[in-house]
Amino acid sequence: MSRWLLTALALWAANGGDSLPVCSYPPRLLCSSWKIAHACQVETQCTNFYRRPPAANPVSLSLYYESLCPACRGFLVTQLFPTWVMLNGIMNITLVPYGNAQEKNVSGKWQFECQHGEPECRGNMIETCLMHQLKDFDQAFPVIFCMESAGSVVENLEACLKVYAPTAQLAEIQACVTGEVGNKLMHRNAQLTDALDPPHIYVPWILVNGKHTDALQERAQSALFRMVCEMYTGEKPDACKDGGAESQLL
Repeated sequence: MSRWLLTALALWAANGGDSLPVCSYPPRLLCSSWKIAHACQVETQCTNFYRRPPAANPVSLSLYYESLCPACRGFLVTQLFPTWVMLNGIMNITLVPYGNAQEKNVSGKWQFECQHGEPECRGNMIETCLMHQLKDFDQAFPVIFCMESAGSVVENLEACLKVYAPTAQLAEIQACVTGEVGNKLMHRNAQLTDALDPPHIYVPWILVNGKHTDALQERAQSALFRMVCEMYTGEKPDACKDGGAESQLL
């Protein structure tokens, strides 16, 4: 379910479900068009129509990881995704699935060897192709979260797409995974990983605002929500002012 629809439903429920006398539309349609949003006086709650101008640059976080690495999965599922859900308006995320993999060029095509074997190489490729095909991080990240939180990362793409990106074309993603496009995309991930300064020595490897230090890494893995709230220099969103929201991540 999209974030704007969740917002609309929350607004409707908060107002008792029947406190918009000029609105004859059901809650599921409140943010489906500007006309309906205007008629129901919920324009500012419909984020697909209303965006508050950013007062400062968002906090950027880059995650260099492996799809089957237990520590990577733990950070993505328990810290990164929940923080992004609540603070996506003040943070940008870049995901680079590759980690400690190795590549070699064989007859003009790249071959990859991954730390946790061929299934991890496939998981890395699926998540890379997913982001490439959807071209919308807001849509791709919930699918990746779904895959990483499942028992089998590589076997749950179709099920996760049905829940979080039902309009995505599974066949196009699979063609990327097995074809030249995916091969080139993974080589690009290798280049990005190899260009890290300082070089990565473990995964997950986290950059905050383009920098990696032991202190930033430790803080991100232990209290990412609080760190993003503190590092953002603009007006703090309500979630940062709500100690209850933070406590759910500690």
